[in-house]
Amino acid sequence: MKTLLQLILLLVLISPITVISQQISQPDSLLNKLNGKWVLNGTIAGQETIHEIDAKRVLNGQYVQLKEVSREKDEKGNPLYEAVIYICWQEAKKQYFCLWLDNTSNEGISNQVIGCAKQNGDKIEMVFKFSDANQFHTTFLYDRETNTWQWLMDGEENGKLQPFARVKLTKN
Repeated sequence: MKTLLQLILLLVLISPITVISQQISQPDSLLNKLNGKWVLNGTIAGQETIHEIDAKRVLNGQYVQLKEVSREKDEKGNPLYEAVIYICWQEAKKQYFCLWLDNTSNEGISNQVIGCAKQNGDKIEMVFKFSDANQFHTTFLYDRETNTWQWLMDGEENGKLQPFARVKLTKN
């Protein structure tokens, strides 16, 4: 009887921990950590920059949409950089997918604006494939202790990574 009570007590104590750890490790719950208003600070293409980011669930909650706008303006008063980004988790393929549309591309929608990544803890390591020898890596890295994100962006040509951006997102 004492062993049975100990077993029941152990199960009661472990169950919430198991549920919490399962919730945290789910890919979709990591995407939920992107929701909200953020300020992006850092270096992009060798230039210090600040962007505003508004992220939310859209289209019946299937996607996280990020709207990114630089505070810097061009000579006409338009943002120097503007993007709309959609990220989702496809359970059947066990992958994240990303559609990255911005005002710097002349290509429109092509394979170059679609990235994918496998689950990797608190990292989403997107790869955008331009050609077999030319890819772009965008890593979203969530820091649970500070509730911040780092975005690391690197161009890859013939297997060599070249840093492009190092930025940090903090809640606005």
